[in-house]
Amino acid sequence: MQLTQIEAVFKSLKSELCIRPIRHQLEHRADAHILIAFLAYCLQVTLKQRLLLHAPGLTPAAVLEKLAEIKMIDVWIPTVDQRWLILPRYTQPSPDAKLLIEKLKLQLPSQPPPRLVAQKQSYEIEVPTVR
Repeated sequence: MQLTQIEAVFKSLKSELCIRPIRHQLEHRADAHILIAFLAYCLQVTLKQRLLLHAPGLTPAAVLEKLAEIKMIDVWIPTVDQRWLILPRYTQPSPDAKLLIEKLKLQLPSQPPPRLVAQKQSYEIEVPTVR
């Protein structure tokens, strides 16, 4: 019975969570990868249990796909003194997503507070190449 459950977990990690084996060269990176995969699985199981109680016809994948419509964005507004006012905001959920949030008895957090910076920052991330 446990072997069947373990196999189902690995199948879930590979299909629903899109986690594939990655060959890390450093042990701490491999450990971190396993930890993240395990935490993702725990969250998926928690969501599945919550769905059984509040929305039995839905799957975790369907819920995550619907909630993925909600995006976090930064609105940059220039000020007269050459600084930038940054308003981090999440987009308003669609009616379907609102209904889903309500059925699962979840609540979106309040919008984050604005912040002021001296110059506009670039969020481009450089990915080092491995040779």
